[in-house]
Amino acid sequence: MSKFYASCGKGLEYLLADELVALGCQRATAATAGANVEGSLADAQHAVLWSRLASRVLWPIAEFDCPDEHALYAGVAALDWPSHMESVHTLAVDAHVSGEAITHARYAAQRVKDAVVDVMRARTGARPDVDTETPDLRLNLVVRKGKAIVSIDLGGGPLHRRGWRQKQGEAPLKENLAAAVLLRGQWPKVYAQGGSLLDPMCGSGTLLIEGALMAADVAPGLLRHGNLPPTRWRGFDFAGWRAQCEAARAREFAGLAALRPAFAGSDIDPHAIRAARENEAMAGLAGAIEWSVASVESLQSLSLTQDRHSREGGNPATFGSDGDKALDSRVRGNDGLEDDAGQKSVDATSSAPETAPGLVVCNPPYDARLAADAALYRALGDALKRIVPSWRASLLCGDPALAQATGLRASKKYQVFNGAIECALIVCDPIARVGHAEQKAKAEDAAPQPLSEGAQMVANRLRKNLRKLKNWRQREAVTCFRAYDADLPEYSAAIDVYLSDEAPPRTWLHVQEYAAPADIPEADQRRRLNELLAAAREVFEVPRERLAVKTRSRGKGGSKYGQLDQRGEFVVVREGAARLRVNPFDYLDTGLFLDHRPMRLRIAEESRGRRFLNLFGYTGAATVHAAVGGAQETTTVDLSATYLQWCSDNLRENGLGGAQHRLAQADAMQWLEADRGRYDLIFCDPPTFSNSARADDFDIQREHVRLLRAAVARLADNGVLYFSNNFRRFRLDTDAIAQFARCEDISAQTIPPDFERDARIHRCWRLEPR
Repeated sequence: MSKFYASCGKGLEYLLADELVALGCQRATAATAGANVEGSLADAQHAVLWSRLASRVLWPIAEFDCPDEHALYAGVAALDWPSHMESVHTLAVDAHVSGEAITHARYAAQRVKDAVVDVMRARTGARPDVDTETPDLRLNLVVRKGKAIVSIDLGGGPLHRRGWRQKQGEAPLKENLAAAVLLRGQWPKVYAQGGSLLDPMCGSGTLLIEGALMAADVAPGLLRHGNLPPTRWRGFDFAGWRAQCEAARAREFAGLAALRPAFAGSDIDPHAIRAARENEAMAGLAGAIEWSVASVESLQSLSLTQDRHSREGGNPATFGSDGDKALDSRVRGNDGLEDDAGQKSVDATSSAPETAPGLVVCNPPYDARLAADAALYRALGDALKRIVPSWRASLLCGDPALAQATGLRASKKYQVFNGAIECALIVCDPIARVGHAEQKAKAEDAAPQPLSEGAQMVANRLRKNLRKLKNWRQREAVTCFRAYDADLPEYSAAIDVYLSDEAPPRTWLHVQEYAAPADIPEADQRRRLNELLAAAREVFEVPRERLAVKTRSRGKGGSKYGQLDQRGEFVVVREGAARLRVNPFDYLDTGLFLDHRPMRLRIAEESRGRRFLNLFGYTGAATVHAAVGGAQETTTVDLSATYLQWCSDNLRENGLGGAQHRLAQADAMQWLEADRGRYDLIFCDPPTFSNSARADDFDIQREHVRLLRAAVARLADNGVLYFSNNFRRFRLDTDAIAQFARCEDISAQTIPPDFERDARIHRCWRLEPR
């Protein structure tokens, strides 16, 4: 009996070990990201064909001491390579190294390739070529603790590539991880009992296609290489492989013929549904899955009716049980539309005979920045509890907080990895509890979870900062402030607090993660951000849906200000005497730059009876302060219609409007040089850089003298211009400005206590005409 190794994604090891034993291997023991297996070559080839969870199946051919690169070359060159391959074969090498002797995997792979090529040239007079995509022979090298293991990759490449995926979305789910989601949800058992499979956010259909192939008993390796063997390694049992494939095709034929119509998927994106249909056809499943374009919100008001297969006399596989009607897989709205048989759809509350419980599988959107919509997760959970409360659910969520946002009680939780992203896989069985059990589950969900050591450290710092700022906040009635700004270097983010202007006030948190250095592993970044979020939620006692998380990265010319979301969820806050609308979720910034609070309050104090001009006005917070402070008139200039509408809404929030508050959609520089008005008070806070199809490119360092000259020219006698920007490398051309204005640096006076850690957050000057 021989030993070989099967790799898999982290978190799937125990599932993989059980699967390999079920496939006939004598023994399989879970290891890190894989399983050590005892079995024959036939067992290993069988695993290549049938394993749904393995990433690679590696058959070792040599193990030797490897203290350095010379020993690596010598150990590989000592092997009888003509017995493993022909000179006309192509070659590829994958390497994984750890330790201090050999530190670069690519270099190690190159040395292995050199040794193989040199031996083949010396023994046969010809050398094999390299083909990294589809080689005849793929080798795998592992160097760990001074030992090297050289193996044949029996599958010839990643086994998660089944061969049917033609189209995919932006963040495709690997097929072996999809299989794990299905297996954790006990899909084979559910299907055997007559249940069905639903994915309400199906994307390009990976979960449903994998589930249908699993139900049809289709070997996942059949499509991968067509009629060709996965490798041309001379030790491969080609006759045995052909026999295994023939047996698998017979099982496929029978399984597809007997496959019940029990699969439905929907997605809000019609392009995703088109991709899913194409993938379904490539997988040999055309017509087996019902696809529809629908949002998850529509699941909250679905029509429920007997599915078409039951009406046509087929197996009564239904979507729903224990009083639920079957779910119409076309995902119609509850609007009285007729179904395909001309029957009226009925409401979910109608009575129905019991049917077999089904399984909901889903991979809701998330990404490395955790910029997922918690409200979407909540909508998903609410919809499932309403439509299929007695079903089981297996949901792959971005992190435990998002899993909790579904509002579903997980009976089991697993940590898995989608590539480098750590995810939470939760299994809910059933989806909804009733009576005392449901109340108990809610109480348990509401119980605080203990913080990790890192999260506790962040929580302690947050509480310390709150104590430090308490007197100042109470004295000046500050309700929106920065509570944390990378105080602990490894937890590099800013946390801003917004209290709504209502009774009682609600707390919203805006978390901006600073882009980490390239050498910090993504898993570490994600863990640290999760710990910071857990600490923030505990300290401020906010639910996940009132926590906005973004990553602030730098691009050419400065931060990116595109739209991130489309929730349209505004919160009204108070600053001084002004009420202002902020949007925590849809943009990189909220609409209120908290570091400019002292500057806005100064404008409010100095604006009474004066004409105020706000250049690059953004959402008009400074305009509102001037107006509330008694300005005679205000003018706000910005190129963005969105921001001007926001400014208008802010004015209306304070009962202001009319002709004395003018809004101008224009390039600020061009408008200023064309304007002939006079202003007593001007505030100019331009971006570092701006480019737009409707205006010339703007660079604050290059254009500031021209900008300030034009602005000072518009000042009335005794007028004042306040100029600010946040470009950290900005240098004011004092000599040029001295020709037309008196200038005073007042930056220190405009930095509030909650931004003292970053006194360079902005610079500010007071200018008067000479």
